[in-house]
Amino acid sequence: MRYDFDFSAPLAYWPELLAAAGTTLGLSLAATVFGFLLGVFCAIAGKGRVAWLARLTTFYVETIRNTPLLVQIFIVYFGLATVGLKVDAFTAATAALVINVGAYTSEIVRAGIESIPKGQLEAAECLGLTRRQLLTHVVLPPAIERVYPALTSQYVLLMLASSITSQISTEELTAVANRIQSETFRSVETYLLVAAAYLVLSLVMRLVFWCASYVAFPRRRRLGTTV
Repeated sequence: MRYDFDFSAPLAYWPELLAAAGTTLGLSLAATVFGFLLGVFCAIAGKGRVAWLARLTTFYVETIRNTPLLVQIFIVYFGLATVGLKVDAFTAATAALVINVGAYTSEIVRAGIESIPKGQLEAAECLGLTRRQLLTHVVLPPAIERVYPALTSQYVLLMLASSITSQISTEELTAVANRIQSETFRSVETYLLVAAAYLVLSLVMRLVFWCASYVAFPRRRRLGTTV
């Protein structure tokens, strides 16, 4: 059996594919920023002195990490509509991705916090630093620096996982690819193009994270260990 590849039909939809790639990047960027902030907050709360907040954080993290992302997306999308909050698919997808990656970020950052030597914390306390100063100047900067490669990988995986949001009609790459292949009947060519697009987006994200680490972590730059 012989198959003749013809990429001309799906390539004719390049403006839609380009717009879908922008949507994918927008989803990933929003989920990365807000998911990082949520994860850092949960990591701090989980190690904090407020017992009920630590337990709530643990419940959230374990629940999200042990349920499928697709189910979480459905709960957010249909759940918000059930309580009368009408949001578009992009907003619901972003919220679901933030909730999901926030839990994983929390665990990664928590590992970074636990890697800080106790002697370093004790020295900071002896200098009279407040708890906020301890977190912002002594704990979080080196903790995030140590787990930055893991965070980078997690956010790239998040971008790839955003393809699942096509199930609620978010106009990202996979959703547009599904429509294109149904119109052109060139499934293999369409999905090969989309796979190449995801590969390019992954490389772009890694380049952005490398540039960010180059600016944010001068010590890693001097040692030549930037991501």
